[in-house]
Amino acid sequence: MSTAVCVDVGSTYTKAALIDLDAGELVRRAEVPTTSGGDVLTGLDQAVAEVGGGDELYVCSSAGGGLRLAVVGYESLVTAEAGHRVGLSAGARVVHVAAGPLDGRGVTALRESRPDVILLVGGTDGGDGEVLLHNAHRLATSRLRVPVVVAGNADVRDEAAARLTERRVPVTVTGNVLPRIGVLDPGPARAAIRDVFLRHVIGGKKLSRGPRFASLVRAATPDAVLAGVELLADLTGYGVLVVDVGGATTDVYSALVPDAEAESGPRRDVAGTLWRSRTVEGDLGVAVGADGTRAAAAAEKLALPDSGQRSGDFQLAAAAATVALRRHARGHASAPGQPRTGGRDLRDVRLVVGSGGVLRHGGGTYVLDAVLSDHAGGWAAPARARTVIDSRYVLAAAGMLSIDHRHAAVALVNSL
Repeated sequence: MSTAVCVDVGSTYTKAALIDLDAGELVRRAEVPTTSGGDVLTGLDQAVAEVGGGDELYVCSSAGGGLRLAVVGYESLVTAEAGHRVGLSAGARVVHVAAGPLDGRGVTALRESRPDVILLVGGTDGGDGEVLLHNAHRLATSRLRVPVVVAGNADVRDEAAARLTERRVPVTVTGNVLPRIGVLDPGPARAAIRDVFLRHVIGGKKLSRGPRFASLVRAATPDAVLAGVELLADLTGYGVLVVDVGGATTDVYSALVPDAEAESGPRRDVAGTLWRSRTVEGDLGVAVGADGTRAAAAAEKLALPDSGQRSGDFQLAAAAATVALRRHARGHASAPGQPRTGGRDLRDVRLVVGSGGVLRHGGGTYVLDAVLSDHAGGWAAPARARTVIDSRYVLAAAGMLSIDHRHAAVALVNSL
């Protein structure tokens, strides 16, 4: 039997799964506390040992807060919004979005958001390049030594990169996220962000004393899960929705069937449509994020149990999932009073998958029933969806295996 161990090093728990690559079956899984107080390799090695080891090792990580991304764009409703959507799809937590020419105040706000990576975008190919060049210059002279991915106007992006390189800022140049109005091309920037995450961010978080951990990690955990969601959507041929309720954040993934009218017709979005998307809500969780969940639930007029009631864990998870789904479907506003953008039409979703510790340990039906019966949140819930719990946590493993061992990855998502 040829095997692989797939490990997700989270901020709280490190989860390992031993996969039979020939049959595409989960053989054994283990879960241990993440040893972030010392060296995360201690917990990783323990988890691998508990499943018995394997022929190959695949690791993804969201420890240390995962990947923090700032987006610097040209215009808030177009290229900055396009960059925001691409950043989320790359497995990042977007901690700041700036639009227009950066000034001193803008640079200060950017620095205070403490990004791990900056995605610099702006202009369609052949369009105005002045803002992209201006922002590259401001970043270069700001003494912010954060890696920058330049994914803007093809006519000037090399010059923008040169201005950053002159000041020894780590730079990666890739394809424009919005080459034409209404055409969103996330692939090149998503790959570049992943590469920068692996080369610069993992080691910079000081999660481990040596280089071995950084050499093992292949992706940010949300990026691996999204790859698994995409595979599931490709296999089923219909819309898929995944809600993952964690201790600190609640992530929502949706893979929708492309709509020709929304792609190129009168309902086309000027910032482009991302048919496979993810949002992360950093204020919604059931452990360290519980206070944020309570505050958000109150703002959304959702009832919650009293703080500290152990019997209320399911209700807390349901509130986190409901608020996260509302935000995912309704989209977001770049500033108070601005129109919402980036919303998702989830009415035709046919499969809803629940994930996260509370859902896997008995709360899945309660949480998903609450989500699908939410008719007061300003979004239209799926009307004909089947629900399932990723109780064995196979989506992340399938995402990590999807390139090298597609047969096994397909079998894993089919087990859902």
